Amino acid sequence: MPNYRRPYIPGGTYFITQVTYKRVPWLCRDVGRQALRDAIITVKKSYPFSIDAIVLLPEHFHCLLTLPPDDADFSIRLKLIKIYVTRYYGSALNINRVVSQSRHKRGERNLWQRRYWEHWIRNERDFATHCDYIHYNPVRHGLCKAPQDWLFSSVHRFIAEGIYPSDWRQDKSPEIPHDDWDK
Repeated sequence: MPNYRRPYIPGGTYFITQVTYKRVPWLCRDVGRQALRDAIITVKKSYPFSIDAIVLLPEHFHCLLTLPPDDADFSIRLKLIKIYVTRYYGSALNINRVVSQSRHKRGERNLWQRRYWEHWIRNERDFATHCDYIHYNPVRHGLCKAPQDWLFSSVHRFIAEGIYPSDWRQDKSPEIPHDDWDK
């Protein structure tokens, strides 16, 4: 089994990609969005964090997650979010996929891929590049023509707060981070 090395930096900001099991497109359904929202709110009560940017696509989401200054464990937050969604919304989501024997042995269900992608944000430029990537992602996946057309994105907050202009990236794509995590 691979030995994944993840950077655990107290107070760190992390770019996260989490994919649904076998890329089943349930995240943008009403119940999927509610499940993820409730899970995030619940987990934040015991394990505080902030979400600086987020986009929800049918079968995966990307976010920038920042931890408190004395905490480095982003993994527990993702684990608890996935457990919450599975436990409290698994039946309502009604995903009809067979669970492999390996997943069954581990007590896993059929909602999430086991692994996730993480990237520690190193500086302001890295942060801005990943924010842009997150907000442009629905266009890259052919889900809309402009980032502002996608409902399930913090791009609307960025525009409302004046971080992005109202016509942000309607004419060209942003710089893509150099990581190889979203083909």
